[in-house]
Amino acid sequence: MNDAPLRAFLVDDEPLAIDRLSRLLAKHTEISIVGSSTDPEQALQELTAKGADFVDVLFLDIQMPGMNGFELLSHLAEQPFVIFTTAFDQYALRAFEVNSIDYLLKPVEAEQLERALHKLDRRRSGTRPEWQQRPELSTLLQELAANLRGERQEYPRRIATRVGERITFLDLENVTHVMASDKLTYAVVNGKQHCVDQTISDLEGRLDPARFLRIHRAILVNVDWIQELNSWFGGKVVVTLKDAQHTQLTVARDRVRALKSRMGIQSA
Repeated sequence: MNDAPLRAFLVDDEPLAIDRLSRLLAKHTEISIVGSSTDPEQALQELTAKGADFVDVLFLDIQMPGMNGFELLSHLAEQPFVIFTTAFDQYALRAFEVNSIDYLLKPVEAEQLERALHKLDRRRSGTRPEWQQRPELSTLLQELAANLRGERQEYPRRIATRVGERITFLDLENVTHVMASDKLTYAVVNGKQHCVDQTISDLEGRLDPARFLRIHRAILVNVDWIQELNSWFGGKVVVTLKDAQHTQLTVARDRVRALKSRMGIQSA
């Protein structure tokens, strides 16, 4: 186990909130506060200038004037571990969607902080997890930032599929999942595969993230069609759809947490 203190940076537009959190963290020898800021834009400049190795964990407020927490994260080239601090419980699920360690409701209590630090300690390792470097994470963060600012993105309701020169349109509410196979992408409706001209990554950026969730590098699932979620031996997780075929889809290990949070299942 790595015994070096974790380097923490605090960002909150309320000075009193930073003071309170600093006092609580000072009681934990496993944490070293390397900086703090009440200005998210100034914090971004410092974090960017000093590079990814400057901090291990970011304590970050979500709602701040000028730049919200999601927007700040979207501008970072590499993601540190994040513990969100917020006065609004409604943002908890959004926090977990971006792979944060935990969220702390303000005013932060010692017991809350102890829980979050325990989870952080279990996850720390010598290398950064793969999810912290995924390019699609920046897109999700930008969408969350826009939603928080009250901007609504319009998402398509149908998707085009081509067979030869014939183009037809599928209602996305009927698409159970989208899959990549043999360098082609297919939208699946009632067990039937329909070829589409976009990659999984392209569709992940275009489709409504409230409905379509990437559970594997080759699979986007329509969460409205999920019937069961089963954990198998070896940490394997499989979803069963409520289509006529009861289609089963394997969830990649690094996507399990996001899926559980989307389905309202609290991770251990």
